[in-house]
Amino acid sequence: MVQHHPVYPEGLFKNPQVRPFGYQNGGDWTWFGGRTIQQLVRYGRVAEACEDAGPMVTRALRDGFVEWYDVYNRPQGSREFRGAAGTLGQAIVLLQAWAREHAGANLP
Repeated sequence: MVQHHPVYPEGLFKNPQVRPFGYQNGGDWTWFGGRTIQQLVRYGRVAEACEDAGPMVTRALRDGFVEWYDVYNRPQGSREFRGAAGTLGQAIVLLQAWAREHAGANLP
Protein backbone atom coordinates (compact mmCIF):
# COMPACT_ATOMS: atom_id res chain seq x y z
CA MET A 1 0.00 0.00 0.00
CA VAL A 2 1.46 3.35 -1.00
CA GLN A 3 1.25 5.92 1.75
CA HIS A 4 1.42 9.56 0.81
CA HIS A 5 2.66 12.07 3.31
CA PRO A 6 1.43 15.67 3.35
CA VAL A 7 3.16 17.84 0.78
CA TYR A 8 4.48 21.35 1.27
CA PRO A 9 1.96 23.96 0.08
CA GLU A 10 2.26 25.75 -3.25
CA GLY A 11 4.60 28.75 -3.11
CA LEU A 12 6.39 27.79 0.12
CA PHE A 13 9.70 27.44 -1.76
CA LYS A 14 11.17 29.79 -4.36
CA ASN A 15 12.14 26.90 -6.63
CA PRO A 16 9.13 26.22 -8.91
CA GLN A 17 10.09 22.53 -9.13
CA VAL A 18 9.12 22.10 -5.48
CA ARG A 19 5.42 22.23 -6.20
CA PRO A 20 2.88 19.88 -4.60
CA PHE A 21 3.53 16.33 -5.84
CA GLY A 22 6.45 17.59 -7.91
CA TYR A 23 10.09 16.57 -7.93
CA GLN A 24 10.97 16.76 -4.24
CA ASN A 25 7.57 17.43 -2.78
CA GLY A 26 5.51 14.29 -2.60
CA GLY A 27 7.30 12.03 -5.06
CA ASP A 28 8.06 8.39 -4.32
CA TRP A 29 11.80 7.67 -4.33
CA THR A 30 12.97 4.05 -4.57
CA TRP A 31 16.47 4.94 -3.32
CA PHE A 32 14.93 6.20 -0.09
CA GLY A 33 12.52 3.27 0.14
CA GLY A 34 15.43 0.86 -0.31
CA ARG A 35 17.23 2.45 2.62
CA THR A 36 14.07 2.19 4.71
CA ILE A 37 13.70 -1.52 3.89
CA GLN A 38 17.32 -2.13 4.89
CA GLN A 39 16.63 -0.68 8.33
CA LEU A 40 13.42 -2.66 8.72
CA VAL A 41 15.41 -5.87 8.14
CA ARG A 42 18.18 -4.78 10.52
CA TYR A 43 15.62 -4.14 13.24
CA GLY A 44 13.83 -7.46 12.73
CA ARG A 45 10.74 -6.09 11.00
CA VAL A 46 11.08 -8.52 8.10
CA ALA A 47 7.36 -8.94 7.37
CA GLU A 48 7.02 -5.17 6.95
CA ALA A 49 10.20 -5.05 4.85
CA CYS A 50 8.87 -7.74 2.49
CA GLU A 51 5.52 -6.01 2.18
CA ASP A 52 7.14 -2.66 1.40
CA ALA A 53 9.72 -4.12 -0.98
CA GLY A 54 7.13 -5.84 -3.16
CA PRO A 55 5.86 -2.77 -5.04
CA MET A 56 9.39 -1.42 -5.48
CA VAL A 57 10.67 -4.67 -6.96
CA THR A 58 7.60 -4.90 -9.22
CA ARG A 59 8.23 -1.39 -10.53
CA ALA A 60 11.97 -2.02 -11.00
CA LEU A 61 11.20 -5.12 -13.05
CA ARG A 62 8.65 -3.17 -15.09
CA ASP A 63 10.45 0.17 -15.49
CA GLY A 64 14.10 -0.36 -14.62
CA PHE A 65 15.74 1.74 -11.93
CA VAL A 66 13.84 4.98 -12.27
CA GLU A 67 14.77 8.08 -10.28
CA TRP A 68 11.32 8.70 -8.81
CA TYR A 69 7.54 8.24 -9.29
CA ASP A 70 4.83 10.85 -9.24
CA VAL A 71 1.56 10.60 -7.31
CA TYR A 72 0.04 8.72 -10.29
CA ASN A 73 2.77 6.06 -10.13
CA ARG A 74 4.34 7.31 -13.36
CA PRO A 75 8.12 7.00 -13.68
CA GLN A 76 9.98 10.31 -13.67
CA GLY A 77 13.57 11.44 -14.08
CA SER A 78 16.50 9.20 -14.94
CA ARG A 79 15.75 5.69 -16.22
CA GLU A 80 19.14 4.42 -14.99
CA PHE A 81 19.23 5.80 -11.47
CA ARG A 82 22.04 3.99 -9.70
CA GLY A 83 20.90 5.18 -6.27
CA ALA A 84 17.70 3.19 -6.66
CA ALA A 85 19.59 0.15 -7.96
CA GLY A 86 22.07 0.26 -5.08
CA THR A 87 19.72 0.68 -2.17
CA LEU A 88 17.06 -1.71 -3.45
CA GLY A 89 19.76 -4.24 -4.34
CA GLN A 90 21.26 -4.00 -0.84
CA ALA A 91 17.79 -4.42 0.68
CA ILE A 92 17.35 -7.63 -1.31
CA VAL A 93 20.78 -8.87 -0.17
CA LEU A 94 19.78 -8.27 3.46
CA LEU A 95 16.46 -10.09 2.98
CA GLN A 96 18.27 -13.03 1.40
CA ALA A 97 20.76 -13.13 4.30
CA TRP A 98 17.88 -13.10 6.78
CA ALA A 99 16.24 -15.98 4.90
CA ARG A 100 19.47 -18.04 4.98
CA GLU A 101 19.97 -17.32 8.69
CA HIS A 102 16.39 -18.33 9.45
CA ALA A 103 16.25 -21.37 7.15
CA GLY A 104 12.95 -23.11 7.61
CA ALA A 105 11.20 -19.96 8.80
CA ASN A 106 8.32 -18.84 6.67
CA LEU A 107 8.89 -15.55 4.94
CA PRO A 108 5.89 -13.27 5.17
